[in-house]
Amino acid sequence: MSDIQREQAIRRIRAKRGFWLHLGFYVTTNVLLVVIWAMTWTGYFWPGWGMLGWGIGLIAHASAVFIDWRPISEERIQRELRSRHDT
Repeated sequence: MSDIQREQAIRRIRAKRGFWLHLGFYVTTNVLLVVIWAMTWTGYFWPGWGMLGWGIGLIAHASAVFIDWRPISEERIQRELRSRHDT
């Protein structure tokens, strides 16, 4: 494995960790907001706006981390064919 591949792997690991941390903050914060809403019972579900806006950002973050948007190379096609053949 080359140094460049190693650095790329480390970057991907950090990106995934960052996403899971982001998701944890999203869930924790929104649960807290729903609890506050439920305790004050204002009727109108105001935490939904934050959930919606932040949720859109979270989806964008997930797509940046987990979806490979690069063009499909011949090397990737061959690797996929080998992995399917080995199973």
